[in-house]
Amino acid sequence: MIVGADGAGYKNPMRTLYHLWLSPFCRKVRLVLQEKRLEFQMKSEAVWERREAFLALNPTGEVPVLVEADGSALSGSDAICEFLDEVHAEPPLLGGQALQRAETRRLVYWFDHKFNDEVSQPLVGEKIMKRFLGLGEPESRVIRAGHANIHHHLEYVSFLIDRRKWLAGDDLSLADLAAAAHISAVDYLGDVPWEDHPTAKDWYARVKSRPCFRPLLDDHIPGAAPAKHYADLDF
Repeated sequence: MIVGADGAGYKNPMRTLYHLWLSPFCRKVRLVLQEKRLEFQMKSEAVWERREAFLALNPTGEVPVLVEADGSALSGSDAICEFLDEVHAEPPLLGGQALQRAETRRLVYWFDHKFNDEVSQPLVGEKIMKRFLGLGEPESRVIRAGHANIHHHLEYVSFLIDRRKWLAGDDLSLADLAAAAHISAVDYLGDVPWEDHPTAKDWYARVKSRPCFRPLLDDHIPGAAPAKHYADLDF
């Protein structure tokens, strides 16, 4: 979704990402911006306040929202990431061939939907987002399901990496960044069973060691400190 921000009287001298710290979708956009070495500033958006100025940028009231220097606002992590890959071609993150792009998009969908529904929401949503949204206490039943489900997803990561250099093929792609964005949010909480999945752990260490990942490793949410190993490149 693309809307003009002029109607809200908004003028922005620099590309701005409206985000929430542990939103995997916002983290995915941050990784793409960093991987492409694009300058941007970040503004944390309390989406539950439903600010009128923010709703003018994205009527759904959701993050991420990326506002370009000319005031154009893009919302939705898929739309933002594909826009950035089209406008800033290097390094390419979708793939050069149609089949490769299809595989990248398939895996992005896997993590943004299946992993999100089965792991990110049950763990990050219950443990962190409920607190900010005032939705009550975490449900232990939901958290247990997230802990059980993550094993299946890490096994799938291992299955792919046993057959490819990166998740979607020979080159790092948006699929790796989407997967790492979701896993990093869970890892912030210390809820990734790395010792049970060494192949997935080795893949994540490669992504985690890239310069684009360093700003995520510096994240420190007030009242919710990261796991001790979170920023350790060697776990």
